[in-house]
Amino acid sequence: MTMPEQDTNTARALRGLENGDPSVRLRAALAVGSAPDARFVGGLIERCAVEPDFHVRDMLTWALTRHPASLTVPGLVGELRSERAQARSQALHTLSKIGDRGAWPAITRALLCDADGEVARSAWRAAVVLVPEGEAVELAAVLSSQLGRGGREMQLSLSRALIALGEAALPALRTATTAHDPRVRAHAIATERLLRDPDAGFEFAIDEAKRIVALGTTG
Repeated sequence: MTMPEQDTNTARALRGLENGDPSVRLRAALAVGSAPDARFVGGLIERCAVEPDFHVRDMLTWALTRHPASLTVPGLVGELRSERAQARSQALHTLSKIGDRGAWPAITRALLCDADGEVARSAWRAAVVLVPEGEAVELAAVLSSQLGRGGREMQLSLSRALIALGEAALPALRTATTAHDPRVRAHAIATERLLRDPDAGFEFAIDEAKRIVALGTTG
């Protein structure tokens, strides 16, 4: 294949990512991931920031994971400074799938505490994948500052992140069980229960924790 033909095929694939039909965009992302090319990376990252369809975004992430981390990680880290919440969230999600711990310094406290719930949840998931050995306790302390935040789904996401840190999360959780805010105390108690007994179930654990808080005891 001649270079002009390659350039034409690249341009066609990138145009497909912007097609008005999500099924066309999905096929374009699949095609790009099936034939990795450095020239696709910038377009994939840019599309992640604006793609409205969940399934297409998932395929865009998959396509990026098919390229070398040395090509994708720098651009994704750059997206973490974007003012667009979706750009930050999708970049974090993709970094968690790539799993390159060289991206860890970019997972800042600001992202872990982001005002946008989807960004924060993506940051939590990325952080527990990328955290280096020896920094899990400090990460757990930051994550515990978000206990009690949002509804059940968001709280479950945070609990899962803390549980993924294992024993390193216990000091922060124990401290949070004495917090002034009853929502924080209940969430901390439920998360600690789940860490020790994964089969308990989040709904049962949180309801039990609320009863414990209402009774005025953490034990």
